[in-house]
Parts: sequence; structure tokens; C-alpha cells
Amino acid sequence: MFELTGLFGLILLALDIWAIVSIIGSRASTGAKVLWTLFVIILPLIGFIVWLIAGPRSARNPV
Repeated sequence: MFELTGLFGLILLALDIWAIVSIIGSRASTGAKVLWTLFVIILPLIGFIVWLIAGPRSARNPV
């Protein structure tokens, strides 16, 4: 099983927290926010990468 430890694990944790804060601050519907947040929490690495490509953006940075 793939295990995230050490510095890489801390970096991934920080990126996931940043993603969750951005998701919560986005203009997406409540249901979409919940689903994206769960996706990032359950699958930290894959969830972050998918969110980075296709997830809702912060209301401050509309893209």
C-alpha cells in the first residue's frame, strides 16, 4: 500500500487544506462543495490533482 509520510505528507496536507478552503470559498452550490471536499479528504493526492484541474475556484479568483 502506498503510504504518504514525512515531508511529502506534510506538503500534501497543506495543499489539501488550501484546496478545501478554496472549495468552501467558491461560488459552487452547497452540494458541490460537500462532494468536492469529501473527494479531497477521502483521496488526498488524486482528489487534489483532480480539484486543481477541474474543481470550483475561489470567489476571489474567477477563472
